[in-house]
Amino acid sequence: MASFIGEEYRVPAAGGPFARPRAAIACVAVANYDGTAGGGGNRMGPRAYGALLALLTGFAAAAAPPLPAEHLDVTHLPPPSPHWMWVFDEALNNEIDTRLYLYDGDAHRELGQIDTGYWPGFTVSPDGRTTAITTTYFSRGSHGARTDVVEFTDNATLNVSGEIVLPPKRAQTLPTLYNVVYSADGKQLYVTNLSPAASYTVVDVVKRAVVGEIDTDGCVLVIPSAQRRISSLCENGRLLTVTVDDAGHEVARKLSAPFFSVDRDPVFVQAIPASNGVLFLSFLGDVYAVDVSGAEPQFTPAWPITSAAERGRWRPGGDQVGAYHRGAARLYVPMHRGADGSHKTGGSEIWVVDAAAHRRIARWPIDVKKYGSVDAVQVTQDERPLLFAATENSALLVMDANTGHLLHVESKLGQSLWYLMNP
Repeated sequence: MASFIGEEYRVPAAGGPFARPRAAIACVAVANYDGTAGGGGNRMGPRAYGALLALLTGFAAAAAPPLPAEHLDVTHLPPPSPHWMWVFDEALNNEIDTRLYLYDGDAHRELGQIDTGYWPGFTVSPDGRTTAITTTYFSRGSHGARTDVVEFTDNATLNVSGEIVLPPKRAQTLPTLYNVVYSADGKQLYVTNLSPAASYTVVDVVKRAVVGEIDTDGCVLVIPSAQRRISSLCENGRLLTVTVDDAGHEVARKLSAPFFSVDRDPVFVQAIPASNGVLFLSFLGDVYAVDVSGAEPQFTPAWPITSAAERGRWRPGGDQVGAYHRGAARLYVPMHRGADGSHKTGGSEIWVVDAAAHRRIARWPIDVKKYGSVDAVQVTQDERPLLFAATENSALLVMDANTGHLLHVESKLGQSLWYLMNP
């Protein structure tokens, strides 16, 4: 009978025609010692039988020792770097399974990821230790009973450290940095709702409980200040500012005068964090600076990032339309040649603007044929900043934010990279 070494064979077993597969070391027809082969016809003498026994004994002796038992553990991330970046992947092919990737702009590698469910919001706590994700799950995957939650992720391990069930009305929209935010002291969390009535939920982070809901009269976003004042952008060009107490209840509200024209030149809802508040960019490229540090929002006169000849021909666009370096007062904007209705078109250039002097200081072209147009930008806040740009082809470009030099291209980090957030 033939011998097989290192092949797979199956042995008949009771209860079925085949037993489970086994890895064969040696499968040899052993003749009876009296010389009668098991199958008849072949004979084996004493010497051959002894050699066979020695061979089988050698196989047994040569068998590898058992592997040590595996012990599962959780790896901790290294100390945070100012050049880390959260990269949001909307995952358009499977939107119930979106992701946040943590990317190291110096090592040029992904450090980890957080599963973020369906159309999430996300924010980082003031101490940087926790990422809060507001998201939605359905009992049957993409349909069925809806559950909205805020999940807290430990940024040292990326493990979920807790959750709070929310009223099933949170806004499922394009991401912004102001769909969900912490209060300045980290004790409260504000979650934008749209059901379609606009409001926001107040969460007590310490008690891990929903403690209130603030009606915003059709205004959206939650832009916080240090005194538990939260400002929201209204459809009539105004800001609504509501003050809440430590219990999460409303104690005052005030509506500003209009600061932009909804009809002539609306602003992007994606507010850009700035030194004392936020910047809004208009569809034509005007910058509106809003200071929310005082009792009432303060608005500076709008100023353009385009020349008179460029106005209307070069426009901001994409999903995340600007990034601001607070120390250098530099604004980075993806720009494209466009017209009315092209506000979602990504940039073929990144313009660098001195926000203090109100003038453009650089134009950095993007190889659109190679990488795709730029849909999102974010800049690190250190003295040697990196500029991250996510493209329509899901490439992540890492650039020197002072010179525009392209340092690295992560060619396919995910499916659809829509937003970037500093850890």
